[in-house]
Amino acid sequence: MPRPFLGLLLAVLSCLVPLGAQETPPNIVILFADDLGINDLGCFGRQDQRTPNLDKLAADGARFTQAYAAASVCSPSRAALMTGQSPARLKITTFLTGRTDRSSHRLLSAPINLHLPAGAPTIAELLKPKGYVSAAVGKWHLGGKGHQPTHHGFDEYFPGRANPGAESPQGGKGELGQADFAAKFIAKNKAKPFLLYLAFDNPHIPLAAPAKGIAANAQSFHPTYAALVESLDDACGRVLKALDEHGLAQNTLVVFASDNGGVHISELKESPATYNAPSRAGKGYLYEGGLRTPLIIRYPGRIASRVISEPVVLGDLVPTICALAKVPAPKTLDFQDISPLLFESKPPADAAKRPLFWHQPHYMNQGGKPGGVVREGDWKLIEQYEDGSLELYDLAKDPSEKTDLAAAEPARVAAMRGKLEAWRRSVGAEPTKANPDFDRAAWEDCFVKTDATKLAALPTSEAMRPVLAQWRLAMDARATEGPNTLIHLEARDARVKGAKLKYEEPPHKDTLGFWVNADDTASWTFTAPKAGTYRVTVLQGCGKGNGGSVVALDTAKGSCEFTVEETGHFQRFVPREVGKLTLVAGENTLTVRPVKKAKAAVMDLRRVILERVE
Repeated sequence: MPRPFLGLLLAVLSCLVPLGAQETPPNIVILFADDLGINDLGCFGRQDQRTPNLDKLAADGARFTQAYAAASVCSPSRAALMTGQSPARLKITTFLTGRTDRSSHRLLSAPINLHLPAGAPTIAELLKPKGYVSAAVGKWHLGGKGHQPTHHGFDEYFPGRANPGAESPQGGKGELGQADFAAKFIAKNKAKPFLLYLAFDNPHIPLAAPAKGIAANAQSFHPTYAALVESLDDACGRVLKALDEHGLAQNTLVVFASDNGGVHISELKESPATYNAPSRAGKGYLYEGGLRTPLIIRYPGRIASRVISEPVVLGDLVPTICALAKVPAPKTLDFQDISPLLFESKPPADAAKRPLFWHQPHYMNQGGKPGGVVREGDWKLIEQYEDGSLELYDLAKDPSEKTDLAAAEPARVAAMRGKLEAWRRSVGAEPTKANPDFDRAAWEDCFVKTDATKLAALPTSEAMRPVLAQWRLAMDARATEGPNTLIHLEARDARVKGAKLKYEEPPHKDTLGFWVNADDTASWTFTAPKAGTYRVTVLQGCGKGNGGSVVALDTAKGSCEFTVEETGHFQRFVPREVGKLTLVAGENTLTVRPVKKAKAAVMDLRRVILERVE
């Protein structure tokens, strides 16, 4: 066969090969900041901090305005990003190893795994069958010896130095040294598909930046923090430059995000690192300032330059990357492939119906308290685990979460709380338990006298130091024993006596209900660690038009009575202090009985809280 004809034939045949068979698997680069706030970049509106490289990345790709971390602290957020599983399922629901239990806590911390559990494959493991070589650079925080990235599918691991010194050529938080290693990894593996997970230690406290950078940012809210963010931007620029130099940018998906919100309070010896306004609160909290993250995704020629407002979670990156690399997504998956949103400019078919969930049964060093969240559409419900209270916000009209609409929307509250409870059960979320060594005075010093969720930023970070001085001292106190003692009596544990009253187990109920007979009672036999007088709080629900019943709570030492109040819905539960009871040390029995039934049903009851006061 003549050579010209053979060449022509081969060219024609190559055109007939399906496009997918010709595609080179894309490189994946994840640039992950540590505690960078939602508005710390210029492209997200910050004007006193310089981030030209990341601003350009956003201009060339997709910038997400409603992106969420899977938790408001590092380890659980990173666990979800690595595996596509929820922190609640993985039982990594706080930073490792977590804040110690203290007398200032009303609840004990839920148990956690101290490393990624077996059977939860990481992105590196999922991509390996496709021939990907992988490196984890920087902060891991998902397990120590025997549980490092190289034990979870990564071929290389370079932690770098988190705190090499303010004037170090590696960068004040090691970001430049980490970026340089990443650039070398790119050069070494340019001929094969690679996964680069570059998890910076920047700008996590303690803050350290060169004097020249601090001076150049002297007019910023926090000059040292601004200098660190500028250096973080430079580090990201070095990685992006390496992709350009080796001709890899066109076939590389680049993701930039942060593991959680910015630190808006004083911690260690630092004054507040940043502010997250208009988002409420910051790292460690379940309000928007703690959960929201800047998210930028660039893939030249595939992702158009635009702003995306649909809510997404960083855990969504796992199935999305799997789809892009044409490898099977993990069998256990709690998040969603957002490829249609990225490549077709439309949300996935069921995106509008998808609720987003969070479970953080812990106290955080920044002041966050145990709680759960469900977001559905523009509505966000927060359940405070301390007392079962529920908050509801319309994020479309109230992005700063200033106006609690729970009382105005009782049916919505009941429905969303039911979905949150159903989700918790589906993933095996760990519950919380009352602290038997509680100290109310210490708790009030931490969470009542100063409401850090509503802290407003002053013109400079340093100006906020004296405002938070006493609060920080209270938060840092490590006393583990207190005089007050807390006991929780849950509806599911009650002994029911009567014809109609029963525990309603469905998640949207989870209550003592069908209390239509005045003779029906519920009781608990329990152990009180200390004798004394106990304040009684009931978590009570009552539908519209059904209030007014009188209920007694009896023990061997006396009783107290209260009148049931309407809450708008039988499953909209509101904590109410209703009196005091005397308990003996050791075994006690508490019985709840109607004294007078006013309407069709007495009430629904989810919990009785007993707090020793004297």
